[in-house]
Amino acid sequence: MTASAVVAELRSQVAALHTELVRYGLVAWTSGNVSGRVPGEKLFVIKPSGISYDDLTADSIVVCDLDGNLVEGDLSPSSDTAAHAYVYRARPDVGGVVHTHSTYASAWAARNEPIPCVLTAMADEFGGDIPVGPFALIGDDSIGQGIVETLAESRSPAVLMRNHGVFTIGKDARAAVKAAVMCEDVARTVHIAKTGGPLVPIDPAHIDSLYHRYQTVYGQR
Repeated sequence: MTASAVVAELRSQVAALHTELVRYGLVAWTSGNVSGRVPGEKLFVIKPSGISYDDLTADSIVVCDLDGNLVEGDLSPSSDTAAHAYVYRARPDVGGVVHTHSTYASAWAARNEPIPCVLTAMADEFGGDIPVGPFALIGDDSIGQGIVETLAESRSPAVLMRNHGVFTIGKDARAAVKAAVMCEDVARTVHIAKTGGPLVPIDPAHIDSLYHRYQTVYGQR
């Protein structure tokens, strides 16, 4: 497959993945974005800024280099492009990045409070607590730096950026979207549990066991 064909396929995939953010109620209006690294190239594709999800097509997804510069497309890239670009530069293993302001997870971020690992589903997907990253203004790569620094100390593919929202990473864009969906799901459940009384932690050894099983055995291999 030619490089241009790979980019075209990825633009189509990433456009389609944005519908999952809407389907799971993770975004409002035009907020949120999905990006995907172009395999074998120093490029990634990302949602353009301020475009309605109803109007999003493969052709409207833009292509940027790893410094966040527009390479291909007629629209301005997402305002979060610099953050995505920093993650891709710093983490060669990351193939997809997602940003949402999903309600329950963002509420934890507003309190500057990690989501504690009190559910087996959290142990499976996140390998522990979902951490909180530092406050950072939008516009440069400060958010990206906070994402990378926070996740360097965690197995979690999700980080709650303080007073902002959720960023997730994955081996590809689909994996990052899955992490965003799961992050909001557990954020909601743990919030509800917390209103009813003290949370019951899971033993760290059990978290390790659950994480290993889910990451290496669960599903079709």
